[in-house]
Amino acid sequence: MQLFDVYSLYDIEPVRGRGNYVYTADGTEYLDLYGGHAVISIGHTHPHYVEAVCKQTAALPFYSNSVKNSLQQRLADLLGKASGYDNYQLFLANSGAEANENAMKLASFVTGRKKVLAFDRAFHGRTSAAVAATDNPKIQAPLNHTDNIVFVPLNDIEATRRELASGEYAAVIVEGIQGVAGIRMVDDNFLAELRKATEATGTLLILDEIQSGYGRTGRFFAHQHAGIRADIVTMAKGIANGFPMSGVLIAPSIKPVKGMLGTTFGGNHLACAAAIAVLEVMNDEKLVDNAAEVGAYLLEQLKSIPGLKEVRGRGLMLGIEIEGSASELRKRLLFDHHIFTGGAGEHTVRLLPPLTITRREADIFINEFRKALSEQ
Repeated sequence: MQLFDVYSLYDIEPVRGRGNYVYTADGTEYLDLYGGHAVISIGHTHPHYVEAVCKQTAALPFYSNSVKNSLQQRLADLLGKASGYDNYQLFLANSGAEANENAMKLASFVTGRKKVLAFDRAFHGRTSAAVAATDNPKIQAPLNHTDNIVFVPLNDIEATRRELASGEYAAVIVEGIQGVAGIRMVDDNFLAELRKATEATGTLLILDEIQSGYGRTGRFFAHQHAGIRADIVTMAKGIANGFPMSGVLIAPSIKPVKGMLGTTFGGNHLACAAAIAVLEVMNDEKLVDNAAEVGAYLLEQLKSIPGLKEVRGRGLMLGIEIEGSASELRKRLLFDHHIFTGGAGEHTVRLLPPLTITRREADIFINEFRKALSEQ
């Protein structure tokens, strides 16, 4: 049997990781400034994480949501405290797309409406409603085409208000920062006005924090920089440091009905153990503060490099826009300088390192990045 060949892969295979580094079989060390798409939040193979996962694996890795699982409530308690959403409700799932699917479905249940407003260049996943709300026709099959999803320009509050005035929208879904679009910033003032517009029209506000959440921007969620609260918040990526998991935070005004949402694997024992360990490490090592501090340092250092078109982002979610090919620059960084980075479009290098990155490792990256730029 062959693998279904849908991924563009580098000819490199990490076989182990430690901290903010990964290693190939021959022992070559690579500094990880990408974290596998923002997934590695507390570093590779953190001892506390490994111990928690191994212990739970030996006890009971899985049982379905037909019995009580006290680990789910333990996770909810820790997450509520860490995020500031302690009076919200938590639904656990398996991926970011699944979280967004459930968020939009829930908004439709609550409001009785069918339409969802999204923004240009958005990315919310590759499944059903999630991909319909993703502004990329190349990954949408005919099945995904629907008149129930409408796009307006990001940060255009007047266009947003005009659509919401119809009273037809169950929800607005917006990313805390548009990651796949190239670290495209959502204005704080726009979010504040969007919150007012959704409240005025009985529309639920869904904040997609799949990539921008979990401490990455120096706040637990990126939208908290704008001082707002959403009706529904979705999260995944860094939630369990590589174990498949996602979550949906749901306002207390939204009442659950048995069977309205469901999943076989969501919130299983092993996933919860992994997610609990992540929050414990984030708290003990003050990783949200570290993301803010090291991220600000990286941003300052990058902005001092001449010749860059733009550097944007918050915390440890940064985009570096160059004049030439980002793909070629990333290849040089990987194969010649042994640094993993991400891409987003033709000209943007994306940085999503573990929240454990140090200033010394940031300096290593800056020095190697300067060298790689000079080799163009």
